[in-house]
Amino acid sequence: MDLNFELILTVIFLISAIFWLLNKFMVKQAEGPIEFAGSMAPVLGLVLVLRSFVVEPFQIPSSSMVPTLKVGDFILVSKWTYGIRLPVIRNKIIEINSPERGDVMVFFPPHEDRYFIKRVIGLPGDEIHVLNGVLYINGDKMSQKILADEVAAPRSVVMTEELTGVEHAIQKRLLPTRLSQNFTAVVPEGHYFMMGDNRDNSSDSRVWGPVPEERIVGKAFARWMFWDKFLSLPSFDRAGKIQ
Repeated sequence: MDLNFELILTVIFLISAIFWLLNKFMVKQAEGPIEFAGSMAPVLGLVLVLRSFVVEPFQIPSSSMVPTLKVGDFILVSKWTYGIRLPVIRNKIIEINSPERGDVMVFFPPHEDRYFIKRVIGLPGDEIHVLNGVLYINGDKMSQKILADEVAAPRSVVMTEELTGVEHAIQKRLLPTRLSQNFTAVVPEGHYFMMGDNRDNSSDSRVWGPVPEERIVGKAFARWMFWDKFLSLPSFDRAGKIQ
């Protein structure tokens, strides 16, 4: 399981805030560790507010969203698009918008507390059907067209997919794997069906089921840097809006 950075940041901020209060109201002109720890409270508080309620940076760790997102992409995730949630406990306190089909979303899957990023394919009540690598939503076939200029993995092809008005790129095997041969599911109320753009190399809702609304983290909206190797220089060639 990944470290829960949000929890760690919240705990450090609370400890720093206690030292700030001690230094401000109880200990006269404290110096040393109490003064230093207390002085960090405003900075930590600002970081916590920005990260919890505005925008949070992430690095892509796997190839499940290729070709849209590659390993080493640094992205920005809006924490308010789908509503304002309290840090750590994730209770929603302000309703704003709901996920839309085609959004790229960060969330906690139903089976573990680790960040995942996939594309919203199914909304509550939708019937999702995947047959030989082709996606059907509520009986409607989502059109796919080959992108001849794009380089794909061996025995794979890169295509555009029209997702009820949202066009995006996908990669799939020439011979569909088990994930894409014949799958059907109906999305329960209050849940969302997620799939990776790398359709035959993605652990997603076809494996562990739809994502409950309360486990949503935010909407991925931009790439800002690419850096896949520690000794290499970062690149900004892929910076831009996430489609």
